Amino acid sequence: MALPSHKAVTLTHVRYQRGDKLGYFLAWISLVPVFISLGGFVSHFIFRRELQGMFFALGLIISQFVNEFIKTSVQQARPETCALLEMCDSHGWPSSHSQYMFFFAIYFTLMTYKGIGLWHTKNKFTVIFLPWALALLTMYSRVYLGYHTVAQVLAGSALGVFLGALWFWVVNSVLYSYFPVIEESWFGRAFYIKDTSHIPNVLKFEYDNARDARNKLAAKSN
Repeated sequence: MALPSHKAVTLTHVRYQRGDKLGYFLAWISLVPVFISLGGFVSHFIFRRELQGMFFALGLIISQFVNEFIKTSVQQARPETCALLEMCDSHGWPSSHSQYMFFFAIYFTLMTYKGIGLWHTKNKFTVIFLPWALALLTMYSRVYLGYHTVAQVLAGSALGVFLGALWFWVVNSVLYSYFPVIEESWFGRAFYIKDTSHIPNVLKFEYDNARDARNKLAAKSN
């Protein structure tokens, strides 16, 4: 009796040619979207619970649903190397990794230039350099490792930039007025959901308030 075929979980299943040091490096780069999602946004919700960050994450999730819908509709095959990677049963246009990273890069850039973030900085170029560098490396890695064609990663990156910019406008021009309502709702109060985008330097604000609270507590105990 023939055994049923097996399929790998592709979330962290990245292959590279044995002995290829550049391929090994780019394989880890391909996992950056996973690190951002699990390490970044999950940690953000646990420790920060900022509405801007939560809607940022929601936009990335919506973007991935859009990507999957387009892939299913277009059904463009991956390059021939998909056989070695055991990925021929999935579609390649547009690249979801490229779309994710370019969505992240443009959204992060717009947040930085609008002054939304944990700290205030005058050298905004330095802050936004890393996400764009990671986005370009991720795009290159998907072609180098054989998961996508150049056209597929370019399509993903273009769609990511478009959706990221559009979602930023939706959040900060349409949904932003509802942030106080969310903060004052049962959900907001129960989970301490907050919006600090109106505070120029959140880290300094929290630092000053923490020190002030400690000094007041010390004064009461004396």
